[in-house]
Amino acid sequence: MIRIDNLHKRFGDVRAVDGVSFSADDGQVTGLLGPNGAGKTTTLRMLYTLMRPDEGQILVDGIDAVADPQGARFALGVLPDQSGLYPRLTAREHIEYFGELQGVTGADLRSRTDHLLTMLDMKEIADRRVAGFSHGERTKTALARAIVHNPKNVLLDEPTNGLDVMSTRAVREIIRRLKDEGHTVLFSSHVMQEVSALCDTMVVIARGKIVGSGSPDDLRRQTGHQNLEDAFVALSGLEPEGSPS
Repeated sequence: MIRIDNLHKRFGDVRAVDGVSFSADDGQVTGLLGPNGAGKTTTLRMLYTLMRPDEGQILVDGIDAVADPQGARFALGVLPDQSGLYPRLTAREHIEYFGELQGVTGADLRSRTDHLLTMLDMKEIADRRVAGFSHGERTKTALARAIVHNPKNVLLDEPTNGLDVMSTRAVREIIRRLKDEGHTVLFSSHVMQEVSALCDTMVVIARGKIVGSGSPDDLRRQTGHQNLEDAFVALSGLEPEGSPS
């Protein structure tokens, strides 16, 4: 379970995140949506302790991520916006290395690694160095690395970006499985079809503030738009003046 309360982050005169508050519950998929520059990635970076907020509180399963960032990290699995893979390591080595960092070892680690390589259709690339990987292959490696320790809370920043159809289906199945197992899943996406199919709750950010939240049906009712993409555009303030509702 993740709780964010009154989160602020400034870069010079720019208020990148300006009083953001929301929750992401166990056994639910929460979508974080917003146009480019809205503050989504900055919010996620503070949540997984890469950045320190100027103000506000972040709780991960009750752990204060600002006061105890290391404790929060053990409760998180993170697919960031930049994969940060080591070019000389293989896909398998990445997964096993990060598993060991999270305290997974021996037969358990080998079993989890083999399971993820199969589930994400990575067997053919498992023992190749990532230096020559495609974008999709890099994303799958980073995703497997993020969830090898079976974290209670999973943060995914654009998890299907650049993936082919079958890999996208595999990632969506993983998200559904994590939800069914009681995990908290928080992910950002620009793909409305994906959001509508996966999310129990959506949080819409624009100009660093929360401008809407609720189920997809809630957002449709709030805006009067039947199409979820139209509802998102209206909430984000991207709708041209005088456009029909």
